Amino acid sequence: MAVIRFKALDEVFSRTPREIHIPNKKTSEYFAVNVFNREKMQEYLSKDTFDSVMESIEKGTKIDRKLADKVAVGMKSWAIERGATHYTHWFHPLTDGTAEKHDAFIEKSNFEGVVENFSGEYLAQREPDASSFPSGGLRNTFEARGYTAWDPSSPAFIVGKTLSIPTIFVSYTGEALDHKTPLLKALQAIDKAAVELCQHFDKNVTKVLATLGCEQEYFLIDEALYYARPDLMLTERTLMGHASAKDQQLEDHYFGSIPERITNFMHEFEYECYKLGIPLKTRHNEVAPNQYEVAPLFEECNLAVDHNLLLMDIMKKIAKRHAFMVLFHEKPFKGINGSGKHNNWSLMTNTGVNLLSPGNKPKTNLQFLAFLVNTIKAVYKHQDLLRASISTAGNTHRLGANEAPPAIMSVFIGNRVTEMLDELEKRVTSRKMTPDEKTELKLDIGKIPEILLDNTDRNRTSPFAFTGNRFEFRAVGSATNCASPMMALNTAVAEQLTAFNREVNALINKGIKKDEAILQVIRKYITDSKPVRFEGNNYSEEWVIEAVKRGLTNITSVPDALDAYLSKSSRALFKSQKIFSEKELEARTEVRLENYIKKVQIEARVIGDLALNHVIPTAVKYQTMLIENVKGLKDLFGQNEYKTLAGGRLDLIKDISDHVTIIKAKVHDMIEARKVANKIESTREMADQYAKMIFPYLDEIRYHIDKLELVIDDEIWPLPKYRELLFTK
Repeated sequence: MAVIRFKALDEVFSRTPREIHIPNKKTSEYFAVNVFNREKMQEYLSKDTFDSVMESIEKGTKIDRKLADKVAVGMKSWAIERGATHYTHWFHPLTDGTAEKHDAFIEKSNFEGVVENFSGEYLAQREPDASSFPSGGLRNTFEARGYTAWDPSSPAFIVGKTLSIPTIFVSYTGEALDHKTPLLKALQAIDKAAVELCQHFDKNVTKVLATLGCEQEYFLIDEALYYARPDLMLTERTLMGHASAKDQQLEDHYFGSIPERITNFMHEFEYECYKLGIPLKTRHNEVAPNQYEVAPLFEECNLAVDHNLLLMDIMKKIAKRHAFMVLFHEKPFKGINGSGKHNNWSLMTNTGVNLLSPGNKPKTNLQFLAFLVNTIKAVYKHQDLLRASISTAGNTHRLGANEAPPAIMSVFIGNRVTEMLDELEKRVTSRKMTPDEKTELKLDIGKIPEILLDNTDRNRTSPFAFTGNRFEFRAVGSATNCASPMMALNTAVAEQLTAFNREVNALINKGIKKDEAILQVIRKYITDSKPVRFEGNNYSEEWVIEAVKRGLTNITSVPDALDAYLSKSSRALFKSQKIFSEKELEARTEVRLENYIKKVQIEARVIGDLALNHVIPTAVKYQTMLIENVKGLKDLFGQNEYKTLAGGRLDLIKDISDHVTIIKAKVHDMIEARKVANKIESTREMADQYAKMIFPYLDEIRYHIDKLELVIDDEIWPLPKYRELLFTK
């Protein structure tokens, strides 16, 4: 292994930046060239067909088979002209990635040979084998069929020579087996509830879109070093490795100059993303060495989720061309910053108004306050569900460490906005306001844009922060499918807006004027949700104590966090908003628990293998070298002098023995604990056993391995070290 390590290093040092060939054109000239977007549809579809598709997208109406046939003809013509030979339904199963099965356009002709064919039947629905996808018990063994159905709201695109059609994925009996189906339902729910509230302010508002911008953090590792680390290959994180003497403590990597080889990688993957209509805006060095971030412009939420998954896939493919491997794991390296996927979320009306951005009139700002406060209340009410939506084996390592927010869900809105809400809470009463009070209040509301200006700075420790015209859900992990937290957030806010509308209408029906009714309910919600608002350092021990006093939960175990999906409040939420049936909700939770078990199980197996077959043999080999050295000193200098001369080596020999003994014992105990856990029939109980009885062994074993790394001869240590992994260009 040591030979492999140094061979990998030689390969790294011999790297030269890969030449890339990108057309010397403006981005706008090739942006979305591989997307069957509205512009392409207008060109390849008849006017009636185009109008019908647009109505389906905007109003959610069903597309019949005849219309699908017409769309399929136009889509096929466009795709073949672009060089496509195959098509696939592209969907998000309940795994960590996407799925696709490619079929050629060809059919047997009436004569010899074949003809290109693509009908509405192939566009609208396909029947992939669902037997090997996670289902949580929704699918019986003998019911292998699953169905994919076209999602016209997310445009088809071409990757390579394959036309990819975004779809939902459901079981033979109709239950959702994917991330997209519940997300689409959640987006419909918030659209309906938000439009009803907007109608109090502007009758022209007929649709509200949830918008999303995903800031994607990631690490780049040279592929030679990656393949010399079995733990990175199999788990995407280093299960062992002592800290480098220098890592991020000088803060010299953040926003630093990007090396040429990495810049070339970025140029090429951005080029491929632009061709697919992914509007990437920002790139920069992140805090940790070899860590970077890419961020797009805001898009409609469903499309943004699709684009983020597509972006991750493209990054992996392009990275290999530059001899890199991309790590999306939330904590690939112990002791330095992990990676998140900050979900910047807002709401936009069909009239072009951002509902989380104040305007220049008291009326507009009252609307802003309503949406701001309702979102805070939704986070407070469903804090456990939001935490569950981002709880994974990988994110457990990140939450609460370095830059990442803790497992306690709280909302940061800034001191000035806090003062504004506190003042509003005091001034608005349930009694009828005098004309002077109304004028004074309207003047204060009218000052909201001025108050917000430069007073909504980000709190990097907050899991959910208001940043001027949007909320940033910072706790989302870098490997997470954004559909999960966005489904939870949009559903929670939809329910809260529905409750708000109901309370406001009840007051109006009692004869209270509309604005006063809205203000009364806002005041009530400001008071109700106050415990979730926090402006300080979320990493501090004081906040952990304070959060308990406020009634906020601090759940660090993944199995415990996932229980929130099946809580009474979550069940009522998903039922009221028609997102999940009881069966779907239970199955989805089962899948998440199974995924956690398998991730920890794989990590336990990998660290056990590396400890027994790589680390311990290396330690024994070095120890033997030391023993031979000590024997030589004894032979040369005699019994009386050699102990003085070899004292340090004798201590080292004993230390190595102690660490090896402990490692071997703990690996044995971990294996036995797995055997016990694997016999448990209940998935929930098995997950709890893995979390409490097996997961801790990973750090315990690692501690002693990392101690050995410090003392064993560098030339025989088998694995690339942190200083090598983190500082390659």
